[in-house]
Amino acid sequence: MARIEEYALIGDCETAALVGSDGSIDWLCLPRFDSDSCFAKLLGSENNGCWRVAPVASHSVERRYLPGTLILETTFRTDQGSVRVTDFMPPKSDNSQIVRIVEGLDGQVAMRSELAARFDYGVSVPWVSRLDEGGLSLVAGPSMLVLRSDAPLQGQKMRTVGSFVVSAAERRTFVLSHQMSYRDVVPAMEISQLLERTQRFWRDWSERCKAAGPYSDEVLRSLITLKALTFRPSGGIVAAATTSLPEQLGGSRNWDYRFCWVRDATLTLLALMGAGYYEEARAWRDWLVRAVAGSPDQLQIMYAVTGERRLTEWEVPWLSGYENSKPVRIGNAAHQQLQLDVYGELMDALYQSRRGGLGENKRAWAVQCALLDHLKSIWTEPDEGIWEVRGGPKQFTYSKIMAWVAFDRAIRSATEFGMEGPIDDWSAVRDLIHADVCQRGYDENRKCFVQVYGEPQLDASLLLIPAVGFLPPEDPRVISTVNAIERELVADGFVRRYDTSATNDGLPPGEGMFLACSFWLADAYQLIGRDADAKALFERLLALRNDVGLLSEEYDVAKRRLVGNFPQAFSHIALVNTAHNLTHDDKPSEIRGGKKALTSEGQRAPRGGAKYV
Repeated sequence: MARIEEYALIGDCETAALVGSDGSIDWLCLPRFDSDSCFAKLLGSENNGCWRVAPVASHSVERRYLPGTLILETTFRTDQGSVRVTDFMPPKSDNSQIVRIVEGLDGQVAMRSELAARFDYGVSVPWVSRLDEGGLSLVAGPSMLVLRSDAPLQGQKMRTVGSFVVSAAERRTFVLSHQMSYRDVVPAMEISQLLERTQRFWRDWSERCKAAGPYSDEVLRSLITLKALTFRPSGGIVAAATTSLPEQLGGSRNWDYRFCWVRDATLTLLALMGAGYYEEARAWRDWLVRAVAGSPDQLQIMYAVTGERRLTEWEVPWLSGYENSKPVRIGNAAHQQLQLDVYGELMDALYQSRRGGLGENKRAWAVQCALLDHLKSIWTEPDEGIWEVRGGPKQFTYSKIMAWVAFDRAIRSATEFGMEGPIDDWSAVRDLIHADVCQRGYDENRKCFVQVYGEPQLDASLLLIPAVGFLPPEDPRVISTVNAIERELVADGFVRRYDTSATNDGLPPGEGMFLACSFWLADAYQLIGRDADAKALFERLLALRNDVGLLSEEYDVAKRRLVGNFPQAFSHIALVNTAHNLTHDDKPSEIRGGKKALTSEGQRAPRGGAKYV
């Protein structure tokens, strides 16, 4: 099984595939991010579906994305010669397609393509037929793949294989298209046109990115990754392209992240707007408003890409899990949890969208007022918290802080933008929550804020206290909390969310360092004046990215490996915001905390302009 960091991402802004450095596509769900997979080797074996195109002989590998794009180039070098495989998914129109172009660079290289499609998360073997117009159809129930290639193909042991030799300047092409099996076969398209259209799409998009000083390339790659994780028809951004990649190898902390979290809202907006992507920020804001609309007591922490609410969790018994990390979960039961912090995230996101000049969504304020009225009656209740624990609800300090944020941002929206609302009532609740947190969430003996009222454990989410504006960075309680987290939650320079052996979260202890929290520590350093420490930590985090610039959710410091779902939007969002904190005058942490206002869309600074080589 390939290491998580050996994968690269290709996608069409509705779904995505993971391509290993060995030339094997081991994960692909069609037609959406959260659809059933047709390649699931990532969570099982070759028998659960994959598609490998690679040299027959032993070889070395070099990979890169074409600059400013999501077009992957893999160069294989053998003793007999070299070959380049270009993989990409054209921006989706009617059907998802994967294009693989094999080009000889020098010498002669014997190649092999081996396709094993397995629908329904790796269990359903398709019926393969030759089409009259050329190519193959692979059908199982409602799903159909169409494979077209100018290389010879044949059936072999329930797989479609092709062996061929490429010499310098020779080319072989493969196009795998998805469609419903009851529709007429979609006609073939010219490969060069697909490549040109895909390259133009990504480079036109990338050229809009504002520069981020010495970190411009890293920021752009993260933003391209976020764009690839966006479901373009709705504007929703999934947390990751995968499910059940473990937070600890061999462990059970395996979750489905192919959904959209309300919690990611504000940081996503700040990352997009800070880079000049106001159209994408507006689409994300509008997705939020549509998704959360409804009865206030039914607000969820996450939704599907088009806003569906039912994300029923079940386990796949026939998949062995990544490196035998069971169970493999589809759906996410946490969507039914009460997590009070999402109210603050939502209110903050909509407030920041107004400050950023995105314009008013007519439905948003009415929804906000209704949600605040409900939050007023429930903010004192225990909840499952930002980390979605399964050990029962508690009085999580960060949840209360974000309840304070919800009322604070409503008051700011009303006073700064003329929105109508019971400001005096909201102010009273805001002050009450603030006093409650400072009294019950702060441990006077330890001189730090704690994870849960009355309990001694720490939580990395408390690093966000100054960023959300709850207390100023210079407050001694903020500085002492940062120091405590450094002492107790940092290992090898990186930050864990909390001590899983000390917190009853309903699961066996053990997980990696949480990368977003590590970026938050860098942000906290910057806010409290430890600029050198902020930069040093940020650059250590950049070094964890794989060879094509991607990050997962966590990092195992003992095994020196990325762990968790991949690529992880939250990690890349945090990377972008920390880079902007270190390089921009408009720093996301200062903007969010209220010290500065983001330059509005109509007044934003000139674009940096990406350069390509």
